[in-house]
Parts: sequence; structure tokens; C-alpha cells
Amino acid sequence: MRRVVITGIGAVTPQANNFSGSWDLIKRGMSGLSAITRFDATGLPWKIAGEVKGFNAALYLDAKERLRLDPFVHYAAAAALMAAEDAGLLRQPAVPCLQSPVNSLKPVSSGYKKTTDRGPGTEDRKLLDSAGVIIGSSRGGITTIEREAEKLSAKSRISPFLMPSTTIIMAASYSARKLGIKGHCLGISNACASGTNALGEAFRLIKYGHAEKVLAGGTEAPLCRLCVGGYGVSGALSKINDISASRPFERKRRGFVIAEGAAVMVLEEYESALRRGARIYAEIAGYGNTTDAYHMTKPDVGGEARAMYAALEDAGISPEDIDYINAHGTSTVLGDKAETEAIKMVFKDRAGEIPVSSVKSMTGHMLAASGAFEAACTAMSIKEGVLPPTINLKEKDPECNINVITEKQKARINFAISNSFGFGGVNAVLVLKKC
Repeated sequence: MRRVVITGIGAVTPQANNFSGSWDLIKRGMSGLSAITRFDATGLPWKIAGEVKGFNAALYLDAKERLRLDPFVHYAAAAALMAAEDAGLLRQPAVPCLQSPVNSLKPVSSGYKKTTDRGPGTEDRKLLDSAGVIIGSSRGGITTIEREAEKLSAKSRISPFLMPSTTIIMAASYSARKLGIKGHCLGISNACASGTNALGEAFRLIKYGHAEKVLAGGTEAPLCRLCVGGYGVSGALSKINDISASRPFERKRRGFVIAEGAAVMVLEEYESALRRGARIYAEIAGYGNTTDAYHMTKPDVGGEARAMYAALEDAGISPEDIDYINAHGTSTVLGDKAETEAIKMVFKDRAGEIPVSSVKSMTGHMLAASGAFEAACTAMSIKEGVLPPTINLKEKDPECNINVITEKQKARINFAISNSFGFGGVNAVLVLKKC
């Protein structure tokens, strides 16, 4: 079996329009939540979200692309391009000042759009041509669907690009188009586990010799009235209307806070990464994917535990080897309790000792994008020896009696797991390893 490592990371999040800026704010415990401005939330009881702020799609896409494609594709393409550059797969910078905070990203004449009208250069094609792309999304182009449905209701002409621009695969296929990738391409829709599933399936492709490099992750742009209202009436969203609304494992949690964004990583065969001198963030060592066969929305402790066991077995390690857990931790009453019980089922006496944190306390729930972003944060925790905090946790729920950390900590991490669980009882877990 071949080893699989992470050599590039790109992200667009409520924290910042690049990964390094986002990770810096996550380590500092800075919330990206704010009042909804993406649409008029008048009349809705849910008014807080994790909005991407100051994102400039013109750095990545031309005017026609921006008009025709849903924002979930904009975010995916941006994250994919940044990941490819971060991995050293683009000789020419995709975007100037990629590592700058969100507010300093401004369109300039030498940006990615202009330099890639002809596609990647000859040298870049050698690195990218046979690569693959797997990107997950739960809601796909729901923002565009809502807009076009309103036109239809008003008997106005709808866009001829409605169908292609909103389909789940467009995030992966358009990212492949921008990078000249012609290998394996797959769009995954496994609810909130989609981004983690995308990484897991990419891991398997490389592990079993079907690809050498795969860009994988998740993307989401669900901030429209239909999506917020839909999640809200299902009872999943918090009605706490301040930026402390995302409260994983807190006694007074009331539900998750919906968010948008994207995260894409370059996964690469280990020897390939060594040959070209690539920077390695961490190794993906195991992947578990299970379904509960239980309920449409209620989580099942046994199913989540089986996914963790499967990932550990795939990695060839035992629960005693895990040093850190990046929890799914959505802030729902049932979800956090179920994840706690699953962790206790798998880790037994160590469940109260292993440090656990939830990045969603700061980002909100980016649906498919969260799993990919959290896996990237887990890789950085391993590389830097830093555990991010869980914020908004003032009084832990007695039924969530695991070691949820509320302050940034230094730690040596050899193995960590990242959990993602979704509607439909779908569970995806990754084991990451220091490399």
C-alpha cells in the first residue's frame, strides 16, 4: 500500500479568504460569525451565520464564469487554485499575496484570471494533467436555485445555466477545468460528511495506486432564505442571535449556526512528494465510512463509533495511539451528546483524557466544507504541535463529559482523528499522522 500525504491547502472561510489567515484566527479563538447580510432575514428567528467576507471571485474567475456559476463553485475553484499553488503545482502564482489576511486581498492586473486564460503552463501540466479532483457539497447551488425559482414564480425568464451551474459535480469539474486536470473527477454529496468523504475517497485512490495526486475537499454556499429556513424549521439551527450562538458541548447550546466556505487539500503519494521536494503537512493514515441505518436526522452512537473504529483499523493503530480528536461538534443538543457517547465507546477510560476541540465553535457549520477544513486544521495541529480551543463553552453539559479544551494548548501529536457526521446517518472519520 502507498502512503498518502497532504502537500497543499487552500480555503475560503468566515475567518479569512485563505487558509493561513483562517488557521491563525482559529488558533487565536476568533469567531467568524456575524449577523446575516447575504439576504434579508426579516421574519426569520435565525439571524446569525458564518458569512464569507470580502471574497473577490474576480481573482479566480472571469466575468462570465462569475455570472454563470453558483457561489459554491466560486469558493471551490478559489480553494483548489490556492491549494495547487501551496503544493507547488503552479509555477506562476495563482493569486498575489495568498497568505495575506482577507482585507488585503485586492484585484490586481497580474492576478490569476489573466495569467491562466491559456491554462496552466507546460511545466504545470506535467504535474497536474493526470491528477484527480474530488469535491463534496451538501446543498450545491441552492442559492442560484432559489433565485431562479423566484424568477419562475414571477414568470420571468430563467437562466439557461441553471441546471449545469447548480449540480454538485460542477465544483470538482470546474476546478479541474481551471487547472487543466484530466484524471479522476467526482462530486460527492453525503450531507455534512461530504468534504471528509471526498478526502477519504481521494486517500483510497492514491493508496491503491489509481492516482498520484488528487485535489479533494468540500464547498458550500447555503446562505439563502430557503436553506436557512429549511434547516431552521427542522429544529437544527440555534435561535441565539449573537456571535456566541455556536456552543459545542455547552449546557445551553441550542443548535448549530449555518455557514459557508470551502476547503481543498492536495493529497499526494509520499514518494512523489519527496521526489519534488514538496512541503508535507501530515499523512492521512486511515479512513472510516459507515451509515447508521437508523434515522433521517437523529444520530446513532453505534454508527459513529463504527466509523472511528474503521478509521483506526485502516490506519493499523489502536485507540490508545490517538493524541487528539477534532470533533464534529456542531452544537446541537442530540449531536454533541451522541458524539460524546461514541468517543467514550471507542476510547473507554481514555475518553476523559484525550483533548477534544470543535472548530465549528468559531466557523459555524460550513456543512460539506467543515469536514475538509477541520481535517486541514488537524493537519496543522499535528505539524505545529498546537491544539485550537473550543470557544463559547462556559458550562459544559454534564452529559458531554469528555476533555473539551477551551484554551489553545501545545501538544506533541503523533496521531489524531477528525470526525464528520451527517443527516441520513452518514459518518466519515479520518486518521491523520505526523510525517
